[in-house]
Parts: sequence; C-alpha cells; structure tokens
Amino acid sequence: MAKILVAYFSASGVTARAAREIAGAVGGDLYEIAPAERYTDADLDWRDKTSRSSREMNDPAARPAIAGGMENMAAYDIVFVGFPVWWYVEPRIIDTFLEKYDLAGKTLIPFATSGGSGIAGAEKSLRAHCPAARWKKGGLVNRGAAAWALQAVKA
Repeated sequence: MAKILVAYFSASGVTARAAREIAGAVGGDLYEIAPAERYTDADLDWRDKTSRSSREMNDPAARPAIAGGMENMAAYDIVFVGFPVWWYVEPRIIDTFLEKYDLAGKTLIPFATSGGSGIAGAEKSLRAHCPAARWKKGGLVNRGAAAWALQAVKA
C-alpha cells in the first residue's frame, strides 16, 4: 500500500482545513509547510506592492525559509502538495519545499484553494520546479476536498 503525505502551506487556515480533509480521506500523514517567519495580515496585503507577499511573488528567485523540516521524506510514495493560489501560481514557499527534498520518482498531486483563480498556472510552474516527479492533475478544493482526493489517488 502506498504511503501518503499531505504537505500544505496555509496563510489563513483555508488550505489547512482542506489538507486535513484530504489526509483523513486518503489515510495520509499531515505536514505543514510553515514559514520560518509567519505572515502577518500586512504581509498578505496583495494590494500593497511593498507587502512581503507582493515582493516575494514579484521575485521568481524568492525562496522563503521553512520552519523545521520533514523527516523521512523517502518513506512516502505519494505527496499531495497544497497551497492557496497567489498571483495565479503557488506561493514561493512551495518552491522552497519542492527544491528542498528529493522528490524524484514520487507521485505528486497538487491541490489549491482560491477565491477566483484556477490552478493551471500553478501546475505548469510546479512541474518546472520539480520535473523528476510524476505529476498528477491537480484540483481546486474550496469544497469537496475528500471526494476529490480519493479520485486523484485512483487516477
């Protein structure tokens, strides 16, 4: 039986709720991709071009530090990677995560939450950051995360 990890970054708690639902549905372990420096409300103000999130997203090389680390990544066969969609792609901390671990040959399944953007831009970006993984089609999971996850694992 495949060992499943549900790794996620959540700035406001929305993606965390979806990650917990997915982990429960597929019997996966949870891992929060927590920033070394938590985001404040001011950091997340996308209307402010000088906010931390705006600066990070405008710099493709930005790699926010992750607090702690994931031990025994090698034990997992399938990794769900969850995040809120920022500027039509994944937040830069997800890029930090993808580049930090050897995910070659693992099955990766992206999931995202969004107030209005799709996941297509993020899927393209994720594949570019981690081309040695086997990527499955991702999904927006604002609702119905458990049912979606069960289908994603089977696909």
